[in-house]
Amino acid sequence: MSSPLLSMPQRDPVLFAGIAATVILAGAFGFQLAGYHPCEMCWWQRYPYMAIMAVALIASAVPTLPRKPILLLLALLFLVDAGLAGFHVGVEQRWWEGITTCSGMVSVTDSVNDALAAIMDAPLIRCDEIAWSLFGISMAGYNFLLATAMTVFCLRRYKNS
Repeated sequence: MSSPLLSMPQRDPVLFAGIAATVILAGAFGFQLAGYHPCEMCWWQRYPYMAIMAVALIASAVPTLPRKPILLLLALLFLVDAGLAGFHVGVEQRWWEGITTCSGMVSVTDSVNDALAAIMDAPLIRCDEIAWSLFGISMAGYNFLLATAMTVFCLRRYKNS
């Protein structure tokens, strides 16, 4: 007898994709809370996950929506994310040049002097530097692998539905 949790990808692939996006995005925010602030390209990679979560939530709330086009849309969103992550990995590895701007975390305040001081003291977060890696794979690399796997998952479920 299989667990309901283990059968979810087959039973409700749209919900599974939404949960996967939520877990991946929560992991990104977890790293941020641990002090690994995102660069500009890291932020770009979060937006498709937010869209995936919204699509999955709407599809789950309205079960009469046809699943096949939703699975295709989810596959395209995961593919966009994989493309962004793959580009970011290339920038980190210096295979190609990335964006020319860097980002930093700044607190918003009512005082102009405090705001200026916060901007001047904010750390620069470079897109071409690897902040964290495991087994030689950066966060962007893991994101690429996860987004690619979810693209394949959604396309297979699309094909089989």
